[in-house]
Amino acid sequence: MPALSPELRLRRLRVDEALPMLDGYLNDAFLSGTPSVRIVHGKGSGTLRRAVHQALSEHPLVKSFRLGCWGEGDTGVTIVELANH
Repeated sequence: MPALSPELRLRRLRVDEALPMLDGYLNDAFLSGTPSVRIVHGKGSGTLRRAVHQALSEHPLVKSFRLGCWGEGDTGVTIVELANH
């Protein structure tokens, strides 16, 4: 099984394409013991970012999340801290 990437790239996807990928990725990251991940949703209109943040706020495996800081991808990236095992 290939190693889990530390980031999931969702840029240029529609919300209905991106959210199932996000859910599966978060589950895989949790099962692999990864403490935090990067979600690359891009800046654009903000529609995908808002949908990702809504999904993260309701996801049982997510402890917290924040927009990336300067050097991390700014508002085009969300950093997610996963719940402990």
